[in-house]
Amino acid sequence: MDSSIEWDREVDALVVGAGAGGMAAALTAHEEGLDVLLVEKTGRIGGSTAISGGALWIPLNAQTEAAGHPDSFDKVWTYLEQTVGAAASDDMKRAYLDAGPRMLDYLGSRGLLQVAARTASPDYYPDRPGAAMGGRSLDPVEFDGRKLGRRFRELRDPLKEFTVLGGMMVNITDVRHLLRATRSFAAWRHSMKLVLRYAADRARGYHRGTRLLLGNALAAQLFHGLLARGVEYWLDTPVRALIRDASGRVLGAAVSQGGKTLNVRARRGVVVATGGFPWDPERRAAAYPQPTGDWSMSPRDNTGDGIRLSEQAGAALGAGYASPAFWAPVSILESGDGQPLRYPHLVWDRAKPGLIAVNGAGERFVNESTSYHEFVQAMYRSHETAPSIPAFLICDQRFIDTWGLGLALPGGRPRQHLIDQGYLIQAPTLAALAGRLGVPADALVATARRYNAHAARGEDPDFGKGGTAYNRYLGDPDHQPNPCLAPIADDGPCYAVKVYAGDIGTACGVSANANAQAVDADGAPIPGLYVAGNDMQSVMGGAYPAPGITLGPALTFGWVAGQHLANAQH
Repeated sequence: MDSSIEWDREVDALVVGAGAGGMAAALTAHEEGLDVLLVEKTGRIGGSTAISGGALWIPLNAQTEAAGHPDSFDKVWTYLEQTVGAAASDDMKRAYLDAGPRMLDYLGSRGLLQVAARTASPDYYPDRPGAAMGGRSLDPVEFDGRKLGRRFRELRDPLKEFTVLGGMMVNITDVRHLLRATRSFAAWRHSMKLVLRYAADRARGYHRGTRLLLGNALAAQLFHGLLARGVEYWLDTPVRALIRDASGRVLGAAVSQGGKTLNVRARRGVVVATGGFPWDPERRAAAYPQPTGDWSMSPRDNTGDGIRLSEQAGAALGAGYASPAFWAPVSILESGDGQPLRYPHLVWDRAKPGLIAVNGAGERFVNESTSYHEFVQAMYRSHETAPSIPAFLICDQRFIDTWGLGLALPGGRPRQHLIDQGYLIQAPTLAALAGRLGVPADALVATARRYNAHAARGEDPDFGKGGTAYNRYLGDPDHQPNPCLAPIADDGPCYAVKVYAGDIGTACGVSANANAQAVDADGAPIPGLYVAGNDMQSVMGGAYPAPGITLGPALTFGWVAGQHLANAQH
């Protein structure tokens, strides 16, 4: 060790980043008896996890059989070969399939993580060999934010789009009940229970509702574990540099806190998990297809810090990925305060019956009910021959009243402000709508007529909307014969929103081995340096085979890093 370094603090393990990967690493290292310090650049705990949908894709987990979908290694491996293939190494895929279930058992048995397997949740390519119709994806159970006490404010708030009434979190089940509250006693009872709980929270002085769901519940569970075990964490503490000795071993890090630089020694090692680089404009411009822009749903603080630090310590970046990011179509409301509001069109509106997506030529270019990742990939393919970024989601009055469209809420909620601000485009006819969108009117009208003729029969020979179990899972089960197809009314009003090629995080990052150790260009591990979450090269290689393939690996390799820190020879 360099004797010239003055250490301000010494711990066994230093973890950088307080998302799922970082918190899993910190909790695991602590459980294994290590002295741990977690540092977070921002003033909030949770990172991308706290604003995500919260799903985890963990094949072979202990709940698959009870969920009605018994699984096998051969089946999962076949599916990964069909969807990921050579975009990620076999060693890393095997490591993930082996460690994921053990991670869930470990954190679950210690009361650090409670999840429930989905009984019905098809993988995103359900027609490919090895796909499952459920069981592999799990959701965090609802969490009571009051358990965090005064630290509740330190948890990153969810996306506004996951809340109603100014701060009440809702999931898809809740939304369905809220929309039917005046037509069903069961729905009214469910809705009243939610609203009364939320009103009580606000009356007690909470800045938002304490009934936490989705990724916010996942982050809250892990945060509660940190608090219950007394794991030390420092907020507003960015890392400026990793400190190494002459041999290249990572000894610790220089961090900034309160205007001072502190040197923290990490006797066992440093885990870097800062959320990837979606808000690093230079790296994004180099890695992403064009055009790209400020369209990411990730927190703006995810600027590639961990990747830069790792590179400076000699780590290599991964290669051979299928995509540099995990894509999602995003609509944007340019608000008056200069802070655009972004809405990710993930699972709610695109697959419902009565919506089409068109490019700048007024033509359909994609199965609208495909996964959000595939949708944006189709936008880029279409853009090679016709302007497709932005693309347009188009519907009629019946659709928007029933399902909403992006930030335009269903059920007759006020939407004139969205029209006035240019987010929601309204016109009396499709031809007039085309004029407002700047697309050829004759092409758009012809596109809609062709779609309508097929939709009336429940067919989509052009793109197969509603043609897979995943499509139908997201459609309207009460609408037959195809839960994803219905004609668009010829008479208006008609509506549209522009969607851009957004992302929910980056997929290319630091190359790592099965122990979550960062490796150099020769594949040799860099002593003392670990990586997890979106700072790590995606074990899915930038493919998106199922819901939860970002958070599942983040938790898993965070756990792997914590185990290796504790058990390896140092």
